[in-house]
Amino acid sequence: MGRNLQSGERLRPVDLARRHGLSTQAVRNYEEAGILPAAGRTPHGYRTYTPLHARALRAFLALVPAHGHPTATSIMRAVNRGAADEALRLVDESHAQLLDDRRTLEAVERALRGLELTAASHPDTASRSDTASGPDATFIGPLAEQLGIRPATLRTWERAGLVRPRRDPRTGYRVYDEADVRDARLAHQLRRGGYLLEQIAPLIAQVRAAGGLEPLEAALGDWRGRLSARGRAMLTGAAELDAYLRERG
Repeated sequence: MGRNLQSGERLRPVDLARRHGLSTQAVRNYEEAGILPAAGRTPHGYRTYTPLHARALRAFLALVPAHGHPTATSIMRAVNRGAADEALRLVDESHAQLLDDRRTLEAVERALRGLELTAASHPDTASRSDTASGPDATFIGPLAEQLGIRPATLRTWERAGLVRPRRDPRTGYRVYDEADVRDARLAHQLRRGGYLLEQIAPLIAQVRAAGGLEPLEAALGDWRGRLSARGRAMLTGAAELDAYLRERG
């Protein structure tokens, strides 16, 4: 970051920009957006900045990876107009969202472990497939029995898009293939965890897009890493924001 700033030091836009790897236009844009306090002006109308502006810029750049650009902008605007409580509320909301994301991740991981245990304890599932018109397929009754739920529940899940059984062309009966059984078991685990159907549907869609549970496990690892990185960024952002609040007085 270069030499330390002194209390009364005046900085040009280019000085502030270079310290943070930005363009001078970006610094001016941040000021106009309310992210930085209003700059001083020379007798000739040129902008001048102070160590307080440098601190504000550091705080904003630390808040972006933690809260996202729009929320970081709202936080800084609130602070700069003297509404510190509003800024802290925005920070709290981001922390609450991160906690909710962690709980969702944990619920999916528990559901996957439950599926693995179910598969290990029911190795004869495939042997029941000859009751339906295709390999590794079953009807609504046997599947409901396996899960310990009513057939009506599976029909409700179908309407919500959690399972997509095909219809036997001769009988019109619902036929659940291997992927449908997997989706039904995952939905069952998540419902037991207290998740609503509208919360489960996007997760089932992720399993389908990943092509099964194994690719999803890798995606969950990436998801966990992103949440951890965001949590650490929140710590850094909080420290920089606190320093800016203290310097503002």
